[in-house]
Amino acid sequence: MSTLAIEGMQWGDEGKGKLTDYFASRAEVVVRSQGGNNAGHSIVRDGKRYALRLLPSGIFNPDVVNVLADGMVINPFALVEEIEGLKAQGVTKFNLLISNRASMLLPYHVAIDHAREAMLGNSKIGTTGRGIGPCYEDKAARLGLRMGDLLDEKQLESRLEGALNIKNRELIAYGAEPFKKEDILKQLHEVMPSLIPFITDTSAYLRDCLKQNKKVLFEGAQGAMLCLTHGTYPYVTSSSPLATAIPVNTGLPLTVVNEVLGVMKAYTTRVGEGPFPTELFDEIGNEIREKGHEYGTVTKRPRRVGWLDLAVLRYVKEISGITHVGLMLLDVLGGLDQIKVCTGYKIDGKLIDYMPCDVPSYSKVEPVYVTLPGWKEDISNVLNYDDLPQNAKRYVEEIEKALGVSVAMVSVGPDHKQTIIREELFK
Repeated sequence: MSTLAIEGMQWGDEGKGKLTDYFASRAEVVVRSQGGNNAGHSIVRDGKRYALRLLPSGIFNPDVVNVLADGMVINPFALVEEIEGLKAQGVTKFNLLISNRASMLLPYHVAIDHAREAMLGNSKIGTTGRGIGPCYEDKAARLGLRMGDLLDEKQLESRLEGALNIKNRELIAYGAEPFKKEDILKQLHEVMPSLIPFITDTSAYLRDCLKQNKKVLFEGAQGAMLCLTHGTYPYVTSSSPLATAIPVNTGLPLTVVNEVLGVMKAYTTRVGEGPFPTELFDEIGNEIREKGHEYGTVTKRPRRVGWLDLAVLRYVKEISGITHVGLMLLDVLGGLDQIKVCTGYKIDGKLIDYMPCDVPSYSKVEPVYVTLPGWKEDISNVLNYDDLPQNAKRYVEEIEKALGVSVAMVSVGPDHKQTIIREELFK
């Protein structure tokens, strides 16, 4: 059995799509196991940029089977739109499987998401407004519809009617317009022919793949610090992006993941509200944002930018079993005279050796910095690690020393060819 899980080690947007695209060329199956179209991968192939939201990055390889697994929440309209968008860009041959257990995200989830954020005002979470949280809530409340319901018309109507009896009351309480069952059914009937051929029991399929020793790549979405349980709650997503959540989200055993590649930027970003100890509000932060094109793949919102935070990375390594690291966007830091790195936190002047679990405590942390020398050279065309400037190599090696795991890959540009391979994984 050869499996590899890719996990974001920060607050998402670490560049996972590029590395997933790289490993998808070696995989037989690529699996997305959680989240919905609130996540996004931006992938550059041969100079052409593609934005993926729901589809796994293996979709570009016609020999790879791409799986949307049990733990996902899937907006059927957004999925069809994404498929059609790829076809318009010339991606017409692909293999796709959609779990019959995956939750179905419907228009009333989006409406509730917007209504709640408006009601919360200054206390808003900062969601993408895609309805992800309300959909996961319905799953936990046993009110939700699943993609498999599209295969049974009576079940679909019955489940939708039961959900709307409750969700419409909530919308009315927010002062929003309720939905009619007939309108949603009509919309679903328009997209069902495009989706039904792909819907199946993906858990059973994946178990068979493992029995056949197929190479399976588990693609991460969002980042570890957005984990519903272990992230900066409540400023988190509504599922767990950790590799440790893969078994329950795919219907596979605990031993399914052989290696975990943690993906991190050479600096830190996050989108939305919540504490961010190393955030930059100066010209350096703006320079990194523009040079790194730090705007949301899905929302186009400018991302908040800060120095690298090793306290976060150590914590994430410990809770998710990272075995190797992929370091992204190292080229963005080129040209800086000095680069700060957060090595730990203080609270009330005292060093701490834990990650605060509540927002008031985490908002009080004072980052402890070391300053490393920068480099002026353009490294975007470097293909061999030994050819990097000495100070760039020192930066990489400081990360390895702090985390105790090897940096197996270093990205020096957006194209998949602009990647330095230091250690071969997923052979």
